[in-house]
Amino acid sequence: MPRFPALPLLLTLVVAGAPLFAAGGTGGTAAGVLPTPLSAYPNAEGTGLSEVLRARAAFDPFNLVALAIFATAILHTFLAARIRHWAHIVEERYATRRGSKEPATDKDGDGQPDEVSFGGQVLHFLGEVEVVFGFWVLALAGAITAFKGWPEVVAYIGGKVSYIEPLFVVVIMALAATRPVLDLSERALRAVAGLGGGTPGAWWLSILILAPLLGSFITEPAAMTIAALLLARQFYALQPSPRLAYATLGLLFVNISVGGTLTHFAAPPVIMVAGPWNWDLWFMFKTFGDRATVGVVVSTLIYYFIFRKELAALRPVTDAKPEAPRPPVPVWITLVHLAFLGFVVWQAHQPVLCIGAFLFFLAFTQATAHHQTPIDLKPPVLVGFFLAGLVIHGGLQSWWIEPVLTRLGEVPLFAGATILTAFNDNAAITYLASLVPGFTDELKYAVVAGAVTGGGLTVIANAPNPAGQAILSRFFPGGVSPGALFLAALPPTLVMSSAFMLTR
Repeated sequence: MPRFPALPLLLTLVVAGAPLFAAGGTGGTAAGVLPTPLSAYPNAEGTGLSEVLRARAAFDPFNLVALAIFATAILHTFLAARIRHWAHIVEERYATRRGSKEPATDKDGDGQPDEVSFGGQVLHFLGEVEVVFGFWVLALAGAITAFKGWPEVVAYIGGKVSYIEPLFVVVIMALAATRPVLDLSERALRAVAGLGGGTPGAWWLSILILAPLLGSFITEPAAMTIAALLLARQFYALQPSPRLAYATLGLLFVNISVGGTLTHFAAPPVIMVAGPWNWDLWFMFKTFGDRATVGVVVSTLIYYFIFRKELAALRPVTDAKPEAPRPPVPVWITLVHLAFLGFVVWQAHQPVLCIGAFLFFLAFTQATAHHQTPIDLKPPVLVGFFLAGLVIHGGLQSWWIEPVLTRLGEVPLFAGATILTAFNDNAAITYLASLVPGFTDELKYAVVAGAVTGGGLTVIANAPNPAGQAILSRFFPGGVSPGALFLAALPPTLVMSSAFMLTR
């Protein structure tokens, strides 16, 4: 292992920003030109895809720079687990130099280690998947400054990019992770799991089927938060095998991505097109709802059949100290939490109202602290940071995504959207599709169905996935492997593909 394993990443960052110094920090265009409007590119009617992409790259060479940085960020996500491994090695070497085999401890009682390895902490930072795209925004900002000038950075990142979805996810994750909401959700799922004797397998089935479908009404980010927290308590704490652990995570991601399509306000990729295409609640329920429900149930039952013996063998950890019983949360407090949750869902596209409601909510939790658990804002903020970085990068990829989508028929478009979703947020795919003129109803269905079907293949494929990974990553030594996650999510993805396309 190299002595400074982060050096290649840092060098790439420097290289990406090097033209800034050569250009003296000045560009040559007026602010507000990014992203280049699709209508501004030369007319490419009748030409092939490769010719269109070459022409657009020649028209604005910055397209290739933005794509290279985006591709590097994706590669970084696949290397995150290895970087965290390097971080542990660096910290062990630091501890050895200090004459100790253990990490630095908190001797003065301030809650922080007395001595830490700066290099190790930097690598831990770079190894967090939620940090990756925000980190590479630095390189993107340097490249924009070099090619377009600093005002364009401000105009694009500070003006044109919409952060509604990241802000909404931060608020909804914090609301959904509160004790009253979790206790209510657990009681409801406990009642269902009780029909199967309350075994780990019954919990597993009820969480992976009901929680994703519930996401159509409380939104996918909230459903992901609740499902992941309950799986952590009722399943992952029982120490399943790595194979079952990854199968469960992949199935969870796929089911959540598809389970939010029964309504028009819960799944981010549906929200992006519901308005422009006039898709209402009844349309979503009759067009996507039955297929999504069948896909969730069938794929979950297939995995249950494959792992039934291992699920039946799971037992609670015997040396774990039982938790002291907590007094029940008063009904009126739970109702207030649900009211806040409903208001945020209702005003999801009004960030000022969402944040204002969240501030009032924090005051309410403080006033009822004896019925609350401390609100941990770190996971929601990290996930919001991840999504903010993703939309910044994704907004500059329309120059190649749009011609790819417009040249595909219904089945190829479904497959293309599914594949592209693995490398870009599925909401970005459907948003770009909503800008394409002349889409038929069949093509609209295909692109949305493909986008939600592929939403579990990678952590960046669907907005709630980083939330689930942030909650469950502690159960995966060395972090969640992108390759193992992809393989685990592939079978349920194929089931969802059949549910959506073979029933047309």
